Amino acid sequence: MSIKQALISVSDKTGVVDLARSLHQSGITILSTGGTSRLLQNEQIPVIEIGEYTGFPEMLDGRVKTLHPKVHAGILARNDLPEHQSAMKNMDFADIELVVVNLYPFEQTIAKTDCSLEDAIENIDIGGPTMVRAAAKNYQKVTVITDPADYPLLLNEISANQGAVNSASRFKFAQKAFSHTAAYDSAISNYLTAMNDDGDSSDFPATLNLNFTRVEHLRYGENPHQKAAFYRDSQPVSGGLAGYHQVQGKALSYNNIADTDAAWECVKSFENPSCVIIKHANPCGVASADKILTAYQHAFATDPTSAFGGIIAFNQPLDEETASAVLKQFVEVIIAPQITDKAKTVLAQKSNIRVLTVPLEHTSHTYDLKRIGGGLLVQTPDAYRLSLDELNVVTRKKPTERQMADLLFAWRVAKYVKSNTIVFCRDNRTLGIGAGQMSRVDSAKIATIKAQQAGLDLAGSVVASDAFFPFRDGLDVVIEAGAHAVIQPGGSIRDDEVIAAADEQEATMVFTGVRHFRH
Repeated sequence: MSIKQALISVSDKTGVVDLARSLHQSGITILSTGGTSRLLQNEQIPVIEIGEYTGFPEMLDGRVKTLHPKVHAGILARNDLPEHQSAMKNMDFADIELVVVNLYPFEQTIAKTDCSLEDAIENIDIGGPTMVRAAAKNYQKVTVITDPADYPLLLNEISANQGAVNSASRFKFAQKAFSHTAAYDSAISNYLTAMNDDGDSSDFPATLNLNFTRVEHLRYGENPHQKAAFYRDSQPVSGGLAGYHQVQGKALSYNNIADTDAAWECVKSFENPSCVIIKHANPCGVASADKILTAYQHAFATDPTSAFGGIIAFNQPLDEETASAVLKQFVEVIIAPQITDKAKTVLAQKSNIRVLTVPLEHTSHTYDLKRIGGGLLVQTPDAYRLSLDELNVVTRKKPTERQMADLLFAWRVAKYVKSNTIVFCRDNRTLGIGAGQMSRVDSAKIATIKAQQAGLDLAGSVVASDAFFPFRDGLDVVIEAGAHAVIQPGGSIRDDEVIAAADEQEATMVFTGVRHFRH
């Protein structure tokens, strides 16, 4: 069934002039509204303004213009039902076979810092979603387009099918349209239900609606008996892993994606050329240096055994020299802001290695989410960046300038290690990492053992603990291993005992007042 009449009413006018011109050249009558109509008329494209079409002018500052039986009957009438066709004939209504609509920019409006509740309300579209839903419901007759990116596909279909769009494409466009209006309504609900009684916005809406788009099915989940898929946020943050570009390699697995995200978020937190190696969501080596080759070598040296089959992240473009060094180990994924052409040639020698690029940007998600049985835990992201003037030296001995730099480095690493966390560092590199233990003293012992196994000397090192030392035993382990300075949040009822233990052993201790649990 060929398209004879189209209704075009768009807020985002990207590509709409070229689309309308092509539709007109295909002999399709164009109905339009407001600003869209004026734009097309200025471009010498014949259109029928919607008020002229319905015989009812726009009113209420444009709030009522397409909400008219002649419009919605034209969209909703079914060609396979005689009573529908009889009613249309009796009313002298014509079918509308194509609806091209996108909605008022609600999310862009509320993203503005000076957005008022009145501004937000005025940008809630009524007629647009009504037309979109009507067209999507009647997809067997009507083609509905909500995304300018689909204009070329629409025109190709019309050209290839003698003015028609095939049923499979109409159904896909309808699916996309319903998802579009669902996401739109979700944004409105999230915004309005976050309002307190006094009109101020709280951090969390009373009803939280989430919208993600499936990118791909994955081979399986964490384990082969689990099914899995990867979804992208409807508005992904810039610089997040979801925006990756795959340069080469096999398809990413569920675990690859989870571990690579951990690596990428950690390496982005460093300013100097840095490398992070992740294994099972934990850093097993982190280093910063003057160049990324040295950073990689130092990170790898922390725990060469665990680095086998790991994820390697860089915060600088990956060069040929570093790529050649990385290929000496078994690696699952490499991620960097850029890969040089020479590095790509090197990496192509092992075509199965997954190589990704992501722009190096530092925006954060609005929420961190964790599923539980029958519910969802929601929190703001742990984006806290500790500054030097927030530190509180609580021991008699004060840290040197070099120790303070190492303490801040260790603290930054500890944020990305599963709790309980102990991290030994020196000279902007990790020496031993203890992660995910039920007791902090066990993490301290494991970090010490890891350093010994790697042949790394802990004398003169510093230690970061993601939460306070509940007893002096963990502190005693790290000082006995060679640490001279410790950074921890403080806040234990035994802080005085732990501080006294540090003074007793002539170590320096710094409190942050902030903890970084990571479960």
